[in-house]
Amino acid sequence: MKQLTIQQKLFVSEYIKSLDSEKALKVAGYELKNKDKALPRLLSNPKIITEIKEQLKHQIDVLNVSKGYVVQKLLQIAEFSLEEEEISDKDGNYTGKKKLRDASAGLKALESLCKYLGFTGTKEENSEYKEAKIITISNLDDKKI
Repeated sequence: MKQLTIQQKLFVSEYIKSLDSEKALKVAGYELKNKDKALPRLLSNPKIITEIKEQLKHQIDVLNVSKGYVVQKLLQIAEFSLEEEEISDKDGNYTGKKKLRDASAGLKALESLCKYLGFTGTKEENSEYKEAKIITISNLDDKKI
């Protein structure tokens, strides 16, 4: 099986570092005037794709981050962000109302966690899917409570 050329190896190395294909072309010594032909050819080359995947896998292995650690941190972010805290007025007095700390960060962490764990099925794929409705105390009218 034919190995990558030095120029292709340089391209892959720079592409992994910067994720900028034009910069990778330039660093590897390719002519930028032919980039419209060179980039698709390089990025569709199975050997280059394999090398990119191997280098990315190696970088992940070097980081030594376990899946458990990622899941634990996402859960911590979601739990902290979705905790309720009391609302105070401009004088610092508590109003008796509560709000979520940071609903958008909590929901983003939960979304990332679901994707990470493979919970990305659609309604058709998952017959037990039930749409969630998010209601916070701050959304409710005082008269309805």
